Amino acid sequence: MRFDLDSGSVIRGAMFIGGQWTSGSAQAVITVENPATEEVIATIPEGGAEDAHAALAAAKRAQPSWAALPAIKRGEAVLALADKVEEHAEALARILTLEQGKPISQARGEVGAVLMFLRHHAGAARRIEGDIISSDNVDEEIHIRRHPYGVVVGLTAWNYPAALAARKLAPALVAGNTFVLLSHEITPVSGLFLAHLAKEAGLPDGVFNVVTGRGPVVGQALVESRDTGLVTMTGSTRAGKQIYAAAADTLKVLRLELGGKAPFIVMVDADIDRAVDAAVTARYTNCGQICTCNERMYLHRAIADEFLEKFVARSRAISIGNPMDDPDMGPKVSGVEVAKIEEMVTRARRAGAELLLEGGPLREGNFAKGHWYSPTVLEVTENTSPLIQEEVFGPVAPALRVDSFEEAARLANDTVYGLSAYVFTRDHRRLMKSPYALKFGELYLNRSNGEQVQAFHSGWGQSGLGGEDGKYGFDGYLRKQTTYLNWG
Repeated sequence: MRFDLDSGSVIRGAMFIGGQWTSGSAQAVITVENPATEEVIATIPEGGAEDAHAALAAAKRAQPSWAALPAIKRGEAVLALADKVEEHAEALARILTLEQGKPISQARGEVGAVLMFLRHHAGAARRIEGDIISSDNVDEEIHIRRHPYGVVVGLTAWNYPAALAARKLAPALVAGNTFVLLSHEITPVSGLFLAHLAKEAGLPDGVFNVVTGRGPVVGQALVESRDTGLVTMTGSTRAGKQIYAAAADTLKVLRLELGGKAPFIVMVDADIDRAVDAAVTARYTNCGQICTCNERMYLHRAIADEFLEKFVARSRAISIGNPMDDPDMGPKVSGVEVAKIEEMVTRARRAGAELLLEGGPLREGNFAKGHWYSPTVLEVTENTSPLIQEEVFGPVAPALRVDSFEEAARLANDTVYGLSAYVFTRDHRRLMKSPYALKFGELYLNRSNGEQVQAFHSGWGQSGLGGEDGKYGFDGYLRKQTTYLNWG
């Protein structure tokens, strides 16, 4: 398979199963478009259940010999993949911009995240540990060992397709599992490019497999199969619930990172300029298509006017354009996403939301082609507004005034989601109280978003199960075995 991005020709994709490129059973193709131009950049096989089963079989065959390697050797293989990614970093960044629409500097940042995940988890190879526990019996010890699950299935979202794949692939492989990846059908090229680099890096056949197709068909088959030991998925809460149901019959182990509706709380004593900077970054990076984005702002009444004046001015100044020219913001990923946001804003306005910055769809001039939506800021008066309760996942920022931190926390917690939350205050007591007052798996206090790989990224409520990153995330790719060793 070739990834010639400069020739102007359409990439002809294939699945990567057992170390070979194949079209499998596909009788049709999925077209991949550039969201900035609507031009087709690739055609990818629309695989089916047969291809899912073939990939799982290849992974299952490869897993025993892969797990038998010393963990440090598995880590070295992941480091070799990282070296190949670094060697071809610009090509991967261009693929991400072309298929997903993020500005090229942000795509390069995503490639940096790929390298970070690969190299960090490779370093965990010497940190797979167990325990020896005292027994109640004479001449006996209790040993707790960690073992891989076997075959891990990774299902990734379209907003950060390469980084999310690496975030799951690296710990799974180092732990001794083999891996089958299904990237979202909107953004499959970057995952296939990672497979291409893995082959160049010398990963054994079957250790890393990539199937292409649609979630309700290929994803369903991967989740339901008895050959799958663990499913790790990043995507919408709706899709997560479907996977949860599909996994029920075999009681599959699941790690689900789902939707978010992060509250952004600014108190009366906050550093307003710092809070505005963070709010802008957390709302408009990647066109607002980040699960930890600033989705709703709770502003203390005493500073709300100052904050909103500065936030609206900064929002109005956001540059939009061809992502290869590196503006502040590129297009939304699809026309369906633009229509969804447009409908949500319309409903919110009918319910009484006040427009502070009238953005919206762009469909003329340089924006006649592509999926464009400019920054929009609204003020609402009720926590029941659709913009407060439903995940926007785009450049729309609703604000609600509050009279205290306690009120802000109560309104923030009034949601089915529990992924991330922000608090800006100089009050030490509020900072210390925030982890107890806010029911979210990840808090950003006096800073913008952006997880660090040595920490733990997890959601509460309908934002997911399990988590990723750091020692806790790595441990989730290993299961425990207890042995009672009696030598008497």
